Amino acid sequence: MGGHFDIASKRESLKTLEAEFNDPALWNNPEYANELAKKISNIKKDISKYDTLLSNIDMNMDMLKMPDIEDEYLKDITSSLESITKEVEELEVETLLDGEFDNHNCYLEIHPGAGGTESCDWSDMLLRMYTMFLTNFGYKYQVIDKQKGEEAGIKSVMLYVEGDYAYGYLKSEIGVHRLVRISPFDSNARRHTSFAAVNVTPEITDTLDIVIKDEDIRVDVYRSSGNGGQGVNTTDSAVRITHLPSGIVVTVQNERSQIKNKEIALSILKSKLKKIELDKRNAEIYSLKGNDNINFGSQIRNYVLEPYSLVKDLRTNYESNMPLKVLDGDLYPFIEAFLRLKGDKNGQDSKNI
Repeated sequence: MGGHFDIASKRESLKTLEAEFNDPALWNNPEYANELAKKISNIKKDISKYDTLLSNIDMNMDMLKMPDIEDEYLKDITSSLESITKEVEELEVETLLDGEFDNHNCYLEIHPGAGGTESCDWSDMLLRMYTMFLTNFGYKYQVIDKQKGEEAGIKSVMLYVEGDYAYGYLKSEIGVHRLVRISPFDSNARRHTSFAAVNVTPEITDTLDIVIKDEDIRVDVYRSSGNGGQGVNTTDSAVRITHLPSGIVVTVQNERSQIKNKEIALSILKSKLKKIELDKRNAEIYSLKGNDNINFGSQIRNYVLEPYSLVKDLRTNYESNMPLKVLDGDLYPFIEAFLRLKGDKNGQDSKNI
């Protein structure tokens, strides 16, 4: 198996990392020590997953070799092999997660495009879809910033997502998403098309080489929005940082402390700038800010609720005729199709070199 499931390399890497981790001097740098501990934990988890799967396969194969095996055992073996087949397929997809930042946590952003209130509402629907997917997938997430729309939906939202290979899976969502439906805001019940852009940025901690000059940023503070009641924030703690040379804007309002929000915003900005720098170095075909043209013809995926029911990814051609199920967070098949296509292209590129 290739990708991050090159098991022989993982076992050797684990020995090296554990030897380094056992060096008492390591804790002179607690931040690096914690990163190393996390890396060791992830490798152990991968090796355990591989070994358990291999053990289950061997056990079932041994049972099949038994003479005069009873039908009851055959049913159990059949059921077990179906489960193993699914696990192998998932493991196969995970072998494709070998990008530089695939194993990082990430920030997911949603911004409405052409369509006014319709697109703000569509952005809110996408937010629900992603949070349901993240919950079902076992990922933790935190709302870093959320701006409500004037009439409905949201103007923008940013989530911080924690979990194994969070960026590796969610990078498939970068791009413009298009919705076609009968508008709930149109008294004449006409069909409307709405657009929203999704951006995903890996959390990059190695940003010591990224220097942000004071004259290159504008910092605005304002009152955080809240749900009212005792939990409402009545201080000007929300922070918006605009990086003037690149035009990148980062807003954070989830903490009550203005200092803490500014610290988080600067960390996110550094991750974005680092990603841009590395994308240029590696000649990546996509940019950090995604596609600024959020309208017809620029989408990666169509969600059609009227006059028929269909969700189709325009990159992979994978489609589902159950859009409501997709909007309830059933995204994994689309993510899998994207990763397999990316893996196939990388493999083809390697053959052509």
